[in-house]
Amino acid sequence: MRRIAFALLAGVIATPVAAQEHRELGAHEHGRGTFNMAIEGSKVTMELEVPGADIVGFEHAAKSRRDKAAVEKAKVQLMAPLALFRLPAPADCRVTEANVEVEQGEHDHGKEAHADAKGEGHSEFHAQYALECGSVSSVTSIEFAYFGVFAGAQKLEVNVVTPKGQSKFEATRAKPSISLVGMM
Repeated sequence: MRRIAFALLAGVIATPVAAQEHRELGAHEHGRGTFNMAIEGSKVTMELEVPGADIVGFEHAAKSRRDKAAVEKAKVQLMAPLALFRLPAPADCRVTEANVEVEQGEHDHGKEAHADAKGEGHSEFHAQYALECGSVSSVTSIEFAYFGVFAGAQKLEVNVVTPKGQSKFEATRAKPSISLVGMM
C-alpha cells in the first residue's frame, strides 16, 4: 500500500530523470528542503527530503558519539510527522506508517565551499509517511512546527497533490503555514 501511495506521489510530482539525478547527486542548498504531500481518498502521503545540516547541524557521516546521538534524536523526532507537520484537528488523521532514513552521497555545492567537505559525503534525511484521515476534506492547512524543532531549517518547497490538482508553495521559518482551502 505504501509503495503505491508513494508511487502516486512520485508520479504526479515527477521531474525529468536528469533533474532527479541532479537533485540527488548535484547541488543542494542548506536550509532548504522539499516536502511533498498527496491526498487520495482518505489517505495522505507525505515525504520530506532535507540536507543533514538542516536537521542536525552537519552533513558528514556521524562518527563521534555526539554526532550519532544527534542523528538518533533527529530520527525519533522525524518519526512523529503530525508533531512536525500539523494538520487541522477536524481532519482526524493518524499515522499508519513512518520511515526515516539518512542517506549518504556526494553533493556539489556550486560556489559554496566547505573545508570539511573534501573526501566527505553529505547526508540527507529522507522521511516517508502514510496517514489515514477521518475527514480528509478538513485538511485545509498545514502548520510547519518542523521549523521550531530543527534550527537549521529555513525553507521548504512544498508540493501538494489533491483530487483537484497540483500546487506548489514555499513554507519558511517566518511563514510556517500554508492554506489548502479549496484544494479538496
